[in-house]
Amino acid sequence: MLLDGATGTELEHRGADMNDDAWCAMATLTHGDLLRDIHEDYIRTGCDVIIANTYATSRAMLTPAGYGDRVGEMVSRSVEIAKEARDRASGGRDIAIAGSISHMMPMDKGTAARDVDQVLAQEAAMANFRELAEHLAEAGVDFIMMETMYDPDLAIPAVAAAVATGLPVWTGFSATRTAEGNLIGFLREDLSFGEIVQTVLSEGGTVAGVMHTNVSMMPNALDVLQEHWSGPLMAYPDTGYFEMPNWQFVDVIEPDAFTAHCLNLVAGGVQVIGGCCGIGLEHMRALAQGLGRTD
Repeated sequence: MLLDGATGTELEHRGADMNDDAWCAMATLTHGDLLRDIHEDYIRTGCDVIIANTYATSRAMLTPAGYGDRVGEMVSRSVEIAKEARDRASGGRDIAIAGSISHMMPMDKGTAARDVDQVLAQEAAMANFRELAEHLAEAGVDFIMMETMYDPDLAIPAVAAAVATGLPVWTGFSATRTAEGNLIGFLREDLSFGEIVQTVLSEGGTVAGVMHTNVSMMPNALDVLQEHWSGPLMAYPDTGYFEMPNWQFVDVIEPDAFTAHCLNLVAGGVQVIGGCCGIGLEHMRALAQGLGRTD
């Protein structure tokens, strides 16, 4: 199954304004036509799944931007835009729409690191994620995609809120390496990647995978994941890095090299594949061709 490519970094790449507080969330309101175009382009490339632009659309992220009371409106509009794209571009193919939930928290100004003073405590986090999950279910997504799960303190209430909707839940974990080469959770250097996976998967889910993790680390991260998971396997790698303070994404892998990495992952048993930060339309077009989806 072919997932889409990045939405946030693709919006930025095509000229949408990124919000200092809520990153790509505001583009749903300010650049809806561009967002629809991106979804349509991915569908026409051969993708089976598009992910609604709700990665940063929780109350925790929208409140600093002054939009905390508009969570429901923004979720509804994000899913509506995805449905419009599906209607316009599917050509009769079955296209699933996923609702995105991350545990992204407000960031220190001008950096790619979260503001530790604004990270929600457990009870507030549960309310934050429950609100978002319920709005996604009400808007009519086909399943919920848990993105960038690396902090169990937030991932556990996030996954629990998603599972409570009764919708299928796909969980994507994010890893990085220590200087010694050990896999750890992104921004959680105190936890091994395996510890995070084992803890969060206990909350349930339908599909599990590795995402928002550099393409070069994917094979090792997937090996660790499979020590704790025997179900359908997903890979959603990223590439490059944010160059702050302007949300520019740089040092991006070439489409052909990305495709080669992904085909190796598929050969190794990955059943669901796509690309996140830095992976745009050209990458997905090359991957679709490599998978025989397009001429």
